[in-house]
Amino acid sequence: MDKIALLRFFKTVTDLKNIDKAVELLSISKHDVVDSLKKLESNLGHKLFDNCENNELTLTAKGNTLRNLAIALLDSAPLSDTNRRTTIRLGMPTDYVSRYLDSLLMEFIREFTQINLSIDTDVSGNLLKRLHQGAFDMVIATHWQEPAEACKLFDRRFLWVASASGRAHLNSSLPIALYPENCPIRAQVFANHKLDKPPLNIVLTTPSPQALCEAVENDIAVAPIAEFRINDKMQVLPAAEFGLPELPLFNESIYLSDNNDSEQLQQLKKIIKASTEGFGGK
Repeated sequence: MDKIALLRFFKTVTDLKNIDKAVELLSISKHDVVDSLKKLESNLGHKLFDNCENNELTLTAKGNTLRNLAIALLDSAPLSDTNRRTTIRLGMPTDYVSRYLDSLLMEFIREFTQINLSIDTDVSGNLLKRLHQGAFDMVIATHWQEPAEACKLFDRRFLWVASASGRAHLNSSLPIALYPENCPIRAQVFANHKLDKPPLNIVLTTPSPQALCEAVENDIAVAPIAEFRINDKMQVLPAAEFGLPELPLFNESIYLSDNNDSEQLQQLKKIIKASTEGFGGK
């Protein structure tokens, strides 16, 4: 069974959710069904079923992700030259790497596509600029504007937060931690800062969301933090009450190069979008 046939087999079996039904439909033995599922698990290095020897099949979280990926790939138009591997230059913020490119997705791309990824990281503003300069084929980035010609993955809300038990937010000149220049969140903080308010007191600049969170938790500064990162060590600050700039709703989206809309790019876009289904934007 070749790789794509194995993927079709996986989709069929998970459609049926029952090994006996798969045996009947596919006219193969139960042993062959179980062996093929175990082979797929071994190839990808992830447990896909709670127990693939049970008659009733239950997918793990990774199994559900693989099913989404399989559907996206099998629904894609067949590539005109399936034997030629293509390198795609992909840009994204550093913290996106662990969220978007987990080991299952990377192994899926290696195993079932003819795509090689060349990945570079930067802040979103720089990534979008470099995309239009031809440095990338695809970028995943954050912006506050609705992407007219991009593929939106998530809306992303940022809130001003301070330490739950600290006093930094009580200072007359609030110490603020921010992302660096050309980051859309930083750009909107300054764009929405009112002229009748005191100058922003920036005490920490970092591209790392984790560093911003730690600065808040340790009462070093207040910061705009993505809603899903806010924890019980933090408290949300109403922007108007503390004289902080109001923040718009941001989004994370896939952008493609202006002059490159290849079959492989479209395939990768579908695969990345499928991999994010059910992951709640986290």
